[in-house]
Amino acid sequence: MGTYELTVKGHFDAAHRLYGYPGECRNLHGHTWEVEVTVAGAELDDIGILYDFKALKSDLNAVLGRYDHVLINEVEPFDTVSPTAENLARVIAAALEERVASGVRVVEVVVWESPVARISYRP
Repeated sequence: MGTYELTVKGHFDAAHRLYGYPGECRNLHGHTWEVEVTVAGAELDDIGILYDFKALKSDLNAVLGRYDHVLINEVEPFDTVSPTAENLARVIAAALEERVASGVRVVEVVVWESPVARISYRP
């Protein structure tokens, strides 16, 4: 039997600075962060859905809401962990894993820091 994958996108606007970075990104700056999350599973529900698009969008928006219009460095764990795109992707993935329904798993989180630069994380 095959596997189904479902992907949704969200975004947030926030500022950050990278701890110990040897260039300009050590200074305070902001981004419009685009985030894509993909979940996967093999079992469909009674009406033929893996996981409702609306439910996954709601899960993603709830997680991203912590970071919208804030200084990310002031939000745990980024008060001690550098808020790189890599670390954001991992932390977002972990938060989503706690929210999504059983029977689906988070397989990838992609964080776009700009229109031409992204990182992907697979738990």
